[in-house]
Amino acid sequence: MMTPLDFASMPDFGLTWLQASGPDCDIVLSTRVRIARNLQGYPFSGRAKPTDRTAILTTVREVLDRTSPVTEAVYVEIDRLEPRERQLLLERHLVSRELLGRESGDPPSFAALVNSAQEPVGLMINEEDHLRLQSLTSGFSPHETWRFVDTLDEELGSQLPYAFHHEFGHLTSCPTNCGTGLRASVLIHLPGLVLTKEINKVLQGISQVGLTFRGLYGEGSEVVGNLFQVSNQTTLGKSEEDLIDHLQKIVGQVIEYERQARAVLVRDAPSVIEDKVWRAYGLLRHARALGFDEMMNLLSGVRLGLSLKLLPALSVYVLNRIMIFAQNAHLEQAVAGALSGSELDIQRANYVRSALAEAEAIDR
Repeated sequence: MMTPLDFASMPDFGLTWLQASGPDCDIVLSTRVRIARNLQGYPFSGRAKPTDRTAILTTVREVLDRTSPVTEAVYVEIDRLEPRERQLLLERHLVSRELLGRESGDPPSFAALVNSAQEPVGLMINEEDHLRLQSLTSGFSPHETWRFVDTLDEELGSQLPYAFHHEFGHLTSCPTNCGTGLRASVLIHLPGLVLTKEINKVLQGISQVGLTFRGLYGEGSEVVGNLFQVSNQTTLGKSEEDLIDHLQKIVGQVIEYERQARAVLVRDAPSVIEDKVWRAYGLLRHARALGFDEMMNLLSGVRLGLSLKLLPALSVYVLNRIMIFAQNAHLEQAVAGALSGSELDIQRANYVRSALAEAEAIDR
């Protein structure tokens, strides 16, 4: 049975990936796997009429009600949400800009998000493709994350007629997604490589072996806080398992390079790094106004300090929550009203100070 979303009763909806419980969670914040699927007999989303979109939504919902990974799930019709609530979902990395309507402010009709209440798996309906199955987990866990999506895909595929070609595989709205339709990515923190000026070499290296990088919110977004979203570029000509194995191998190497860079910083410039970490923490702890980019850059310094054990027992989980709940829509949700730019900066600083003070009190 699917239930509607209520942010008041589910304030942490979709945020299990913040737990910092997965492998290498001091460097990799999250792993995401999503696959694109379309249904036979319906135009792709770019050409679909409202009647087509309605029929797709109705058909998929009927199947979801008897699909075990999401039998207990939260169901969200995007165009019934307030603009701030839609932005909350984006800030939590649960939906794409396409599902929200990009810059127009008007979400596409008959678009929906379904998230399991039991497992980190769900899907977007009537996005760029009819279906985008997805899982988002803590730390670096490509194979585990893929298994969540694969299980859901097998159940849905046994009940829905996927658009499939014997030569090109699964057919998608964008030709670059044809084949497996799979996009696997990790959100990875690389301050060591940035500070040692090795980052460009590493990014060029991964681009030469079929991976690419983007910013915090994927395609079209900027890199802030030394956080990079690394994902596969190829979806055609290889199996899902091959793509996941390749991501696991290459990102594993990047993690090792980052650890080596951090070791070099501690060896060659310990006082400089310690000062950078404590300055970042001091500013976060006492600032009265913080822009989002400034906060993310300061959080990067503190996150590095935690990994190097230069700070007291502050948890990565606390920093992960600050990263999400100090974004604009979350700040406005907390005060139940709109905030101007300067008001957002003040409210953001208030929230960060409070979160860090609470963490300190718990530690004592």
